[in-house]
Amino acid sequence: MNTTDLEKEKKYNKWIVALSIIIPVAVAALFGINLRRLGFDVEPLTFLPPIYASVNGLTAIVLITAVVAIKKNNRKLHERLMKFAIGLSVAFLVMYVAYHMTSDSTKFGGEGLISYVYYFILITHILLSIVIIPFVLITYVRAITNNFERHKKIAKITFPLWLYVAVTGVIVYLMISPYYA
Repeated sequence: MNTTDLEKEKKYNKWIVALSIIIPVAVAALFGINLRRLGFDVEPLTFLPPIYASVNGLTAIVLITAVVAIKKNNRKLHERLMKFAIGLSVAFLVMYVAYHMTSDSTKFGGEGLISYVYYFILITHILLSIVIIPFVLITYVRAITNNFERHKKIAKITFPLWLYVAVTGVIVYLMISPYYA
């Protein structure tokens, strides 16, 4: 890798840091705002959880397919699939925030060991969904700036983390779905 490629990559660092902070802070802030409790006449978007859980499942499939594509040296397909996975993650975030801004949170009703399992999965899902943001952005930037060796190194970390977040998003939904009102 030459210094020009590294300089191109470094130009994106401020955006990566900013987005890695702004996205989780915005999601947390908006998560705490319920438009209905504030007096706005909005319909609760209670139909969204199975849709955004499906988006998480589709993201997992797309991520696995993208890895298979790059292992078969199909760089163009890999690139398109990764952009699609990023788009799916953005769509998930929009739907997740919209749901929580219009609907009351659902409490998990399981008891005993299953509640420990649920909360372990939920907490690791939430924490890693925050951690994955800079990893995805750095991995993407390294690809678009043609720093493929550095891209490969971080992608080996990004992929399993992102896949875990996508799969556990589905698991969390499946575990809590019986308790939706």
